[in-house]
Amino acid sequence: MAASTVAIGFLSFGVWMHHMFATGLGFWVLWVFALSSLLIAVPTGVKIWNWIATMWGGSIRFTTAMLFATAFIIQFTIGGLSGVTAAVIPLDWTLTDSYFIVAHIHYVLLGGMFFAMIAGIYYWFPKVTGRMLSETLGKWHFWLMVIGFNGTFLGMHVLGAFGMPRRVWTYPYGMPLVTALNFFSTLSVFVLAISILIFFWNMAYSFVKGKIAGDNPWDAWTLEWACSSPPPPENFDRLPPIRSRRPLWDLTHPEEVGHKLGGQH
Repeated sequence: MAASTVAIGFLSFGVWMHHMFATGLGFWVLWVFALSSLLIAVPTGVKIWNWIATMWGGSIRFTTAMLFATAFIIQFTIGGLSGVTAAVIPLDWTLTDSYFIVAHIHYVLLGGMFFAMIAGIYYWFPKVTGRMLSETLGKWHFWLMVIGFNGTFLGMHVLGAFGMPRRVWTYPYGMPLVTALNFFSTLSVFVLAISILIFFWNMAYSFVKGKIAGDNPWDAWTLEWACSSPPPPENFDRLPPIRSRRPLWDLTHPEEVGHKLGGQH
């Protein structure tokens, strides 16, 4: 996982030019950057399988934070697959500057960054404020955002494959599928906007009248949940003992830790 992160950082310096394949670059330049764009899928795939493997076999509670974290993996994978498509030179020549590229970049940036960021907000909001975000409003936010996001950008892959260019203010009528997909995409934007408004209302309302969170509402294992919510400036008077990657679980289950250490003796 760590090596994949380093590899992505290194290979990312060599993928940007696949957005310039249609500008008349030389043969070897095309192939070097195409190869880099294809290779970056390997460490990215390692990270995705690592995230899935972390969930596999666990007793998953689909809180709003977990729903957004799971959706992040799915949306980011879709964006990554369409990115690999753009690395294939003949396909890139066909799809460049089309709605396909618009869909790809939004699945990577919004699907890969925004969904994960919102998952983090739902998870750590209780620690920062001492109050829980509403799970009911959170579920509404999640499902409307998933529907609105995919409704807005999923059909753009098809529109781009049909040759619809990006950065245009209108498009020709008389093509029923193109007109229908653009209309559906426009409607989905409003659904996406409503979901964001629900999210803002949830944060504002919960900040004032949300349920008191307590120190560790998620029964989490990491040390930030060992102090009060919100935490005092000094966090801890003394550093808690750290015996494993789940130190808070060790503190709340000393009998299990003793049994484990005894077995190792």
